[in-house]
Amino acid sequence: MTAPNPRILPYGEAAIADAAAIIAAGRCVATPTETVYGLAADATNAEAVAGIYAAKGRPSFNPLIVHVADRRAAEAIAMFDRDARALADAFWPGPLTLVLPLRPDAPIAGLVTAGLSTVAIRVPQHRAMQALLAATGKPLAAPSANASGSISPTRAAHVAASLADRIPLIIDDGATSGGIESTIVAVGAQPRLLRPGPVSAEAIEREIGRWLGGSGDAIEAPGQLASHYAPRKPLRLNATEARDGEWLIGFGAVDGDDTLSATGDLTQAAARLFDALHRADASDRAAIAVAVVPEDGIGLAINDRLKRAATR
Repeated sequence: MTAPNPRILPYGEAAIADAAAIIAAGRCVATPTETVYGLAADATNAEAVAGIYAAKGRPSFNPLIVHVADRRAAEAIAMFDRDARALADAFWPGPLTLVLPLRPDAPIAGLVTAGLSTVAIRVPQHRAMQALLAATGKPLAAPSANASGSISPTRAAHVAASLADRIPLIIDDGATSGGIESTIVAVGAQPRLLRPGPVSAEAIEREIGRWLGGSGDAIEAPGQLASHYAPRKPLRLNATEARDGEWLIGFGAVDGDDTLSATGDLTQAAARLFDALHRADASDRAAIAVAVVPEDGIGLAINDRLKRAATR
């Protein structure tokens, strides 16, 4: 009798070996990173990358992030200037993605970059993704391991519920620590913040010694679609209390059926955000409400995800 998909294996040598074999065969697997669970495949194999898009139902104009083991591996794929080197030295490994000019000889499948002349790249910190990079010896394209546009996964169970039998394997290493996707910065003549995340704009500006510009209307990196990270149910923001039929996610002094942080801790709120949205979406209520979250620091990234989740 064939084992049901996806198999879920606890992090360890056996899970990494199985996952590496699946990736070598041109398929994709789900693995945790320090941000959210990612759906990883060989970024040099066009058919493997197409499998990511197919599993997620992701539009082909939405590029993917390439994960590599270290800056040396990144420099074989992208062209680094002074700002890019400064940011890599300051924040890698970690939750910062740099959008850089793609090297003409980079062995990256065109589908990864959605045909753009730039590539989104980062060095992850999580032990599972680093172990998988070492075992495969390949750069790995890895968007969030969920159906496109839905709530991002921070636990193996979220991946299984969203992708079911579309993927063969999930590596389970518990809940992710960061809880929201990486910060994305386009580096060039005028560095620009394309997606807020765990690394703040202020921290980036301190490293490069100048202000960050904003993103335009063009899709240059993941997470820029107006509607994204969305639950199935209607979502109301800036709530102070629940209305009839709503599941309230509180913050600080606003109590609810659940809370991002009773103490108003924004780092804790980021780590709990998608997990709380998953619980709300699975509840018996018809709609979801979320309390006000300040725009300070990582609160900017939290509100970015909430606004996109509320857009229909």
